[in-house]
Amino acid sequence: MAGQTILKTSIDAVVFDLGGVLIDWNPRHLYRKLFPGDEAAMEDFLTQVVTPEWNERQDAGRACSEAVAELNRRHPDQADLIEAYYARWEVMLGGSLDDSVALLEALRRRAVLLYGLTNWSKEKFPIARERFDFLDWFEGIVVSGEEGIAKPDPRIFHILIERYALDAHKTLFIDDNPLNVEAAQSLGFHVHHFQTPQGLQTAIAGHGLL
Repeated sequence: MAGQTILKTSIDAVVFDLGGVLIDWNPRHLYRKLFPGDEAAMEDFLTQVVTPEWNERQDAGRACSEAVAELNRRHPDQADLIEAYYARWEVMLGGSLDDSVALLEALRRRAVLLYGLTNWSKEKFPIARERFDFLDWFEGIVVSGEEGIAKPDPRIFHILIERYALDAHKTLFIDDNPLNVEAAQSLGFHVHHFQTPQGLQTAIAGHGLL
């Protein structure tokens, strides 16, 4: 392809997690507006009511309406705050993580095959798909909510491998969750635990991709 440089490397493909690596998804973007000036109350709500474990079930395919109904039964006094989680979900999308996206673009310009593997509600992923044009750069994206299985379950990695005919031993997997990184490594992937774009750049360059 014109304008692209293909480098020799043992890595055939790079798989990116999305939230926390390329996209700044964080419920605090919304709930700081709903708990103005009261960080402690917000954190208590996020850890005791709309917990990460609760959200993970939507990532694994549970309907958002079912999830909200469950919490409303348990916390009827906080129904408005609970319902805001999905009614105003778009506010949680703080934007792209531009330094990471720049690295994604650099890989694309070098004709590296790019894939996504994300834990995301199937009902909400279309919002991200519409907002972030760089999602079109991927050869394919496996979305946990569409599969009914979420990372770090090995089965979703096998779906990725089989769907796109990947060789784990020739694929670099990037994720900000250490449990997901460990799961990928156990299956033979080259891995990088994302913490900063600078660290990611070093890792990508170390594989001869930049």
